[in-house]
Amino acid sequence: MTVRYHIRKAGLVPSYVCQREGIERTERICQTIPGLGIDAAIGTLLLDMLTPLTLEVALAVQQELQQRLDEADRLRRQHVERARYEADLARERFLQVDPKNRLVADALEADWNDRLRALTEAQEHCEQQRQADRAVLDQQSRSRILALTTDFPKLWKDPQTPERERKRMARLLIEDVTLIRGEQITVQVRFKGGAVRTLNLLLPQPAWATWQTNPEVVAEVDRLLNDHTDARIAELLNERGWHSGKGRTFTRKIITQIRYQYHLRSRFDRLREAGMLTQAEIADQLGVHRTTVHDWRRSGLLKAHASNDKPEYLYEPVGANGPLKQQGIKRTDPRRFPKDSSDETKEV
Repeated sequence: MTVRYHIRKAGLVPSYVCQREGIERTERICQTIPGLGIDAAIGTLLLDMLTPLTLEVALAVQQELQQRLDEADRLRRQHVERARYEADLARERFLQVDPKNRLVADALEADWNDRLRALTEAQEHCEQQRQADRAVLDQQSRSRILALTTDFPKLWKDPQTPERERKRMARLLIEDVTLIRGEQITVQVRFKGGAVRTLNLLLPQPAWATWQTNPEVVAEVDRLLNDHTDARIAELLNERGWHSGKGRTFTRKIITQIRYQYHLRSRFDRLREAGMLTQAEIADQLGVHRTTVHDWRRSGLLKAHASNDKPEYLYEPVGANGPLKQQGIKRTDPRRFPKDSSDETKEV
């Protein structure tokens, strides 16, 4: 698989793409796996592996393996000595034969040559294996390895460390990584020393799912719509330090989008369900022009509630005690309001 990098707010984000068939045969890309979660999991695995305990165990295992390699080398040297002894014995037999007896001399010479070839092969094999098994760790080397438990995590977690340097450090420790995508992502990590670890990760969510609004925010917007418009709700949420699904501050437009997306009843619908009247309806009820209704609202003669941010208002019903239009009388004059017969004092 190849790696592609994308620029996001968090920086460079990798994706692992299986595109060999696409390159060689111009076919569609086999699969793409977002790599941000995978890289984080492997980084955590490396930090867990490079601990004092794991390194001590690894060094103990290395010492045990070295002892076994030394024993194998001793056996190989014995094999070489046996081959040398047999070659020397064949030489002695050849030198003691009568040169006139050519048939016996030729047979002994051939046997001597075979023994010499066997000796050479045994020596070469022994030397090759000795070079391959030469892995003795002195005390200074052990100290440097144990120092990795503090140096490596510090360097890996440093925010100033570029991603390319983290990749280089990972390549020094990891032989290869196999990704299998099914109902979940299986990550098989093979380390340089032969150790294998398997990680099972959840499939990453699509981008739209990570941008969804917090259910707590949606519930609060639904509650605030009983008393506030979209713009005011945005102000209240920002004052509390809350953010949208994309981490932005709230605006009137975002609140409106939340209402439509989550099918929340609008402020207008809630006021209508509570029995509020439009400007035209209250004007017809009072027998006045809508401009008069507007003026009476501003003067406090009519109670109204903003239904949106334009702003437009819905009015509380007034019944039989609503204000009356009377020319030449101030709006605050009590004569604008009809008298209630129940309020009159009856004389006895």
